Amino acid sequence: MNSIFSDVDRNRAAKILLVIGALAALFLVGKAWNEFRVAGFVGRDGVVQNTITVDGRGEVNYKPDIATFTFAVTEEGKTVAEAQAKSSERMDKALKFLKDSGVEDKDVKTTGYHISPKYSYQTSATCVPYGPCVPPDPKIVGYTVSQNVEVKVRKTDEAGDLLSGIGNVGVQNVSSLMFSVDDEEKYKREARAKAIEDARAKAKALASDLDVRIVRVVSFSEAGYPMPYYGYGKGGVAYDRMEVAPQVANVQVPSGENEVVSQVSITYEIR
Repeated sequence: MNSIFSDVDRNRAAKILLVIGALAALFLVGKAWNEFRVAGFVGRDGVVQNTITVDGRGEVNYKPDIATFTFAVTEEGKTVAEAQAKSSERMDKALKFLKDSGVEDKDVKTTGYHISPKYSYQTSATCVPYGPCVPPDPKIVGYTVSQNVEVKVRKTDEAGDLLSGIGNVGVQNVSSLMFSVDDEEKYKREARAKAIEDARAKAKALASDLDVRIVRVVSFSEAGYPMPYYGYGKGGVAYDRMEVAPQVANVQVPSGENEVVSQVSITYEIR
């Protein structure tokens, strides 16, 4: 009998030890997870309570060093090959003029090439006596080929001559003459630096008025936008999809100045 009770006691003790071990393991896992979460915040500051926020503005004016414009050639033919041949002949003249004028190949690129059929429709539907009327079927009578080209002019004072010359080779229209700079990021950085300095000066003045000390920058945001300049000719009429006829007179396109504006918002911690 004593032997039987001893076995029961041993089994009970083993179960108790097993439960205790499981609880200890759960405790250690929970403690490790809590330490891991806390470790993620080590070195971080709490929520900053005392702050001031100021805005700054900076602007930079610069003279454009490049001009861009687009032109298009559109031709029709009874077949695709015929329309393409006509388009290529006119486009070759335009490209030759640009090359002879000193425009490099890298500054001339095709931005669109389209081939579309031309349809002819009968004036009325075909009607069968005591029957339904059949709508007319469209019939292809030809094709239209259109090619759009963008040109970058690195000598802005020659933009007017190029516009005149490209019209004289028979292109159908010239579009969107715009002056800009190759390295616009340079002027954006200058405008941003001015905006930050403006905000810093405002923050110092405000901190002095409040009798507090600026500790550090808490947050920063920027909103900026370039102000593009579109070319204008005589009479102040913009060349926006301007139809060009042969023997165009010399075109005046003053480049003026462009402006880049940066607006920043800076939040400082104060004490």
